[in-house]
Order: sequence, then C-alpha cells, then structure tokens
Amino acid sequence: MPLALEGKKAIVAEVSEAAKDALSVVVADSRGVAVDKMTVLRKQARENGVQIRVVRNTLARRALTGTQWECLNETFVGPTLLAFSNEHPGAAARLIKDFIKAAPDFEVKALAYEGELIPAADIDRLASLPTYDEAIAQLMSVMKEASAGKLVRTLDALRVQKEEEAA
Repeated sequence: MPLALEGKKAIVAEVSEAAKDALSVVVADSRGVAVDKMTVLRKQARENGVQIRVVRNTLARRALTGTQWECLNETFVGPTLLAFSNEHPGAAARLIKDFIKAAPDFEVKALAYEGELIPAADIDRLASLPTYDEAIAQLMSVMKEASAGKLVRTLDALRVQKEEEAA
C-alpha cells in the first residue's frame, strides 16, 4: 500500500533522528527470516541500545543524505533493515552477528563506523570492539601488570645493590 506524503516525511524524520545519534550502522536484508525470529531480534536490540528500522530504500537514502552515513546509500538494494548502535559502536554488529547463527537467511549488506563504509565480510571489525566496561577492565589489567613489573624491577635492583654492598 502506498504511503501518503506525510507518512513518508515522518519516516524520513525518524530515521534521520536515529542516524544523528548513532555511533555505527549495520545494513542487512531480512528476507526469508521468520517473524518470530525477527521479534526476538527486535527485543534483543532494545535491550542492547540498538534501534532497528525496516525502511524503503528511497526513504533511507533521503534520511541519510547529509549525514556521516551517506556512504551506505549504494547498499540500499532490495529489502533494507537498518540497525543503529546508540550506546556502543559494536552493539549492532555484535547483535546481528549472533543473530545470523540462529537465522542463516539473514544477510548483512554493509556496515559503517565514523562515516567509513565497511564491507559485510568485515563484521568482526565492529563486533569485536570492546564495550566500555571491557575496555576499562583491559586498561586496568595492563596497568596492574605494568605496576607489578615495576615493583619486581625495583626489588631486583635492591637485591643487586645489597649483593654489591655485601661483596
């Protein structure tokens, strides 16, 4: 059923607003995926701070024109699902990557991060980004190792100094 002009304008405004706040975007094709599986995906997306929109290609192009996500315009062929990561850049990619295991018909077309088009085959590039908590934990472990190493070197220097004084 054709959309009225006002409905189209509303969709473009919603997608533009989602794109403005997004940290990354995943473009996918959901043909052949059962409705119950898509419902599960939408629920998981809400829990992970990811907005999912199924949009007509012309409306998606119009909504993303003038944004950093304009690089995705060439990928809008056939049915298009847009997943916008709002809280963490890798959230949508991680969610989609996990979903593909349950729904092999689901196909990623492309991704974008900071205005850069990323091919679908490189989904791990975004999906493997650590979350804020994981990054802090990694930093803390590096700092812990560095401080422990410094302590060991200091104690070893003291030992060498004591041995030299004793000799």
